This record gives sequence, C-alpha cells and structure tokens, in this order.
Amino acid sequence: MGGHPLSTPSTPVHSALDLGLLLKHFRGTLDLTQADISGLANTGNRFVIELERGKETVQLNKVFDVLEVLGLEMVIQPKRSF
Repeated sequence: MGGHPLSTPSTPVHSALDLGLLLKHFRGTLDLTQADISGLANTGNRFVIELERGKETVQLNKVFDVLEVLGLEMVIQPKRSF
C-alpha cells in the first residue's frame, strides 16, 4: 500500500523526552543522521541532539522545522478518556 513511509498510528506525546525519542525514531526510519536533519532544517546539530534528548527549553519554531524535514505534523486534540 502507498502512503507516507512513516505511516503509523498516532502516538501520544506527554513530555519533551517523548517528543525527542519519537523524532529520533522517525529520523532513523528515514536513515538520516542528526547532521542531515540540522542541515535540512537550517538549524545547528547541537539543537537536534538536545531535541532528541528531551531538552524542555528548545525553540518551538525550530521544532516545527525539524517536523517538516521529517514529513511530520503536530496535531493537538483532547485527551481520550478511558
């Protein structure tokens, strides 16, 4: 089946660390290095390293640049109640 190579079910993100680990996973799926991402997102390699490690004070606009490079988007929705 076609579609985006990263097509997966939605993954809840509850912390900066969750986001960093998820982005690291998707980067690996695309076989890209941290240096590749920093170049494509026009940001420093240190930013990508800190983002993947879950640094809580990263610049949001740069996060969106990385998401764009990875072909991802952020979706905000109400929490599911169980």
